[in-house]
Amino acid sequence: MKNKGLTYSIILVILIILLLGANLLFGSVKIPADDVWSILCGNETGKESWFYIIWESRIPQAVTALLCGSALAGAGLMMQTAFTNPLAGPSILGINSGANLGVALVILTGGGILAGGDFSLAGFMTVLAAAFVGSMIVMGFILFFSSIIKSNIMLLIIGIMIGYITSSCISLLNFFATDEGVHSYAVWGMGNFSGVSLKQLPYFSGAIIIGLFIAVMLIKPLNALLLGTRYAENLGVNILRTRNLLLIATGILTAVTTAFCGPIAFIDLAVPHIARLMLGTSNHNSLMPITMLTGSVIALLCNLICILPRETGIIPLNAVTPILGAPVIIYVIINQKKIKYFN
Repeated sequence: MKNKGLTYSIILVILIILLLGANLLFGSVKIPADDVWSILCGNETGKESWFYIIWESRIPQAVTALLCGSALAGAGLMMQTAFTNPLAGPSILGINSGANLGVALVILTGGGILAGGDFSLAGFMTVLAAAFVGSMIVMGFILFFSSIIKSNIMLLIIGIMIGYITSSCISLLNFFATDEGVHSYAVWGMGNFSGVSLKQLPYFSGAIIIGLFIAVMLIKPLNALLLGTRYAENLGVNILRTRNLLLIATGILTAVTTAFCGPIAFIDLAVPHIARLMLGTSNHNSLMPITMLTGSVIALLCNLICILPRETGIIPLNAVTPILGAPVIIYVIINQKKIKYFN
């Protein structure tokens, strides 16, 4: 199994490198490959605008896609394991909706705070804090209901109902918001990886890395939870601390990605299943890193598809992710009795 995990890791890393190159090479402006390489090496090229496009647009967008894919996939895997439910995930359980509401409060009451391109650390922290608090509140509700409701289907329904409540609140905010705020929120809601500037990228990356680090530290407790809560306690796992860390890690990863990339669909739900099907195991020692790498590959691929139309415009991200993710979920629903996800 270790050899299988290592083989897939190498393949996924190679795909990530190739997709990163493709994301830098393609775009609305055609830049020759030689010039792209020269710009990356710090050399001057014939057009100054090309230097700006590569460093200020394409590099932040590619890195953002790489990190967001890994973050969403890792968060989805943690949720599926924590709730022992193959259909659990931040988007299904309403955690994304909580982050959406937090961002909506900032954008719609702030008159389109995300519309400007100028970097503001205070603005960054405001949006991040609002998304984090919103996702944490919903996550807290889900954890509370999971302790009194044992049916996975009922828990999913509660998550969907929470999503409806937050959507109603967002609709009310839209009704009373300014035209600029409504437009900014509508554009944000389509999803894209271009919402993080080069100046914002270090802060954005740092927050994602913290969340991923916590997720990696939870590998051993997550493996124990596969055998049941009582068995995990007998192995010395502190269930309360593990749940709190899951809450924090999922909150960070969901809040950061949702705040600056929009409510991205299906990556959190589908990618963990793709990783399980590749490895044929639920052991998080290999499953967690493969899930994160696969998430990066899928996100970079989606971003590449979005920018392929070139001059005609950029396809909204949420118009692409369901095409790749929905068939995976349909396959899981049809074959869930044959596939052992939590063993």
